[in-house]
Amino acid sequence: MPTDKIRLGVSTCLLGQEVRYDGSHKRDRYLTDILGNYVEYVPVCPEVECGMGIPRESMHLEGDPANPRLISTRTRRDLTDQMVRWAEKRLEELKKENLCGFVFKSNSPSSGMERVKVFDPKGMPRKIGVGIFAGLFMKAFPRLPVEEEGRLHDDALRENFVERIFHFQRWRKHLEGGKSLGRLVDFHTDHKLLYMAHSPKHYRALGKLVAEAKKWDLREIYDTYEALMTEALRLKATVAKNSNVLYHLMGYFKKQLTRDEKAELQEIIEAYRKGHYPLIVPITLINHFVRKYDQPYLKRQVYLNPHPLELKLRHHA
Repeated sequence: MPTDKIRLGVSTCLLGQEVRYDGSHKRDRYLTDILGNYVEYVPVCPEVECGMGIPRESMHLEGDPANPRLISTRTRRDLTDQMVRWAEKRLEELKKENLCGFVFKSNSPSSGMERVKVFDPKGMPRKIGVGIFAGLFMKAFPRLPVEEEGRLHDDALRENFVERIFHFQRWRKHLEGGKSLGRLVDFHTDHKLLYMAHSPKHYRALGKLVAEAKKWDLREIYDTYEALMTEALRLKATVAKNSNVLYHLMGYFKKQLTRDEKAELQEIIEAYRKGHYPLIVPITLINHFVRKYDQPYLKRQVYLNPHPLELKLRHHA
């Protein structure tokens, strides 16, 4: 696992900086105190950076949800063009930042990732919009992991997002080393079971792609591989899919585990499948067997150690 910090974009107010319209902040302790130990943040505040100042008038979205306008609530100024002109320049700068993801401020008319209020002509809001900057960012970086701070309080969504940003960092490191079929096969081998846990369908498609890689142009296969792996990891690793991977892992020890060890591992996998244990319990036992029996193939499987243990992402039942 890479030891250097992940570069992660973030809405500035979530870091505790007083940049909101009323001069306050929305510090998120998980982002600053826990994930921050592994991340180098690149803060972005669309309103301040595009020249709106602190304090400032509050704003909301109005009109067509697919193409809303950013309107100040008291003076009724249309600030859309000002925001868009700034965003286009800022996005070009962010392309040079080597970001591995972005955490947006929920419900924000500039930075909300989804379910942002959009007001119709009668002044009635519907939670169907996307913040102006967030929408432009996701179009500019369609494969980057993105999430909102509110959704990160959900255990499964948090685990999925953090797993994705660590994976994207490994992918960036891979690309920095140069593109070659042999290196791509190695990368895929390391991540096979991780993909299986998220999507057996994409796991099969990625395996077929790599197996038939000699028929493809190298740039084309890399682009297709990146698209498929991104789609796969957007899907959550469920208990059922994880259980399937755990039994798959157990199969590598058929000739090595004693009868009692096999029974113990099977009991623990079943206890996890029934919701009695968190995922970390069978994973810990399997990692023990990997070391005890020196299983070389499983030693390289990212699935068994996809992110730092200190983040405790597999501790929820």
